Amino acid sequence: MNLKTEAVRQELDDVTLAQRVQAGSAGAFELLMRRYNQRLYRLARSMLRDAADAEDAVQDAYLAAYQAMGTFRGEASLATWLSRVVVNQCLARMRRQARRDNIIPMVSMGGPDEQEAPVMPADEKDTPDRALLRAELRAVLERKLDELPESFRTVFVLRSVEELSVEETAQTLNLPEATVRSRHFRARSMLRESLAQDIDIAERDVFSFDGERCDRIVASVLGKVAAKP
Repeated sequence: MNLKTEAVRQELDDVTLAQRVQAGSAGAFELLMRRYNQRLYRLARSMLRDAADAEDAVQDAYLAAYQAMGTFRGEASLATWLSRVVVNQCLARMRRQARRDNIIPMVSMGGPDEQEAPVMPADEKDTPDRALLRAELRAVLERKLDELPESFRTVFVLRSVEELSVEETAQTLNLPEATVRSRHFRARSMLRESLAQDIDIAERDVFSFDGERCDRIVASVLGKVAAKP
């Protein structure tokens, strides 16, 4: 069995894969990246709020991880170890941007006693119409996520999108588990509130009767009236 087949089947454990990368195996490094690309990109995107910046941060993180692979001992999962590298890259970028803009990135804390809401189950098989609706809703949710403070946004992505456990998220972000729970709860609350406001605004425009439609109806009726003997 070749290396690619092994990794695709997730049969290479973290330490073995890291050792092969450290030994200079380009194939092992490629497989490592393909295995963790999605999680790391989503993490970077949640922190930086820009797709291009997130890609650059993940690339820089991989280069840093490659150089430091000899320090990986398997005490945490490879995914967690790589995630911490990505977090550090993103924080460094945010600090540089803050210095350029002469601002400080917003960091907010949730209350320690808030309870975490359950993760909603995934929808059943999509029809084409449902797939389109899900794509539209995803775009709205991504926009709303970008409006959250970074500390809440990152926890939400790891917990609700990547479906990491509270413990894994805490390890990745170097936070107490209670903080992870409270920030996730607060992020979900803020998203619900923000989406509800959009729905309230949209309700006022449901079946909107604009001037063009009004003119069309009037002209049609008048035309029919005039056509009568």
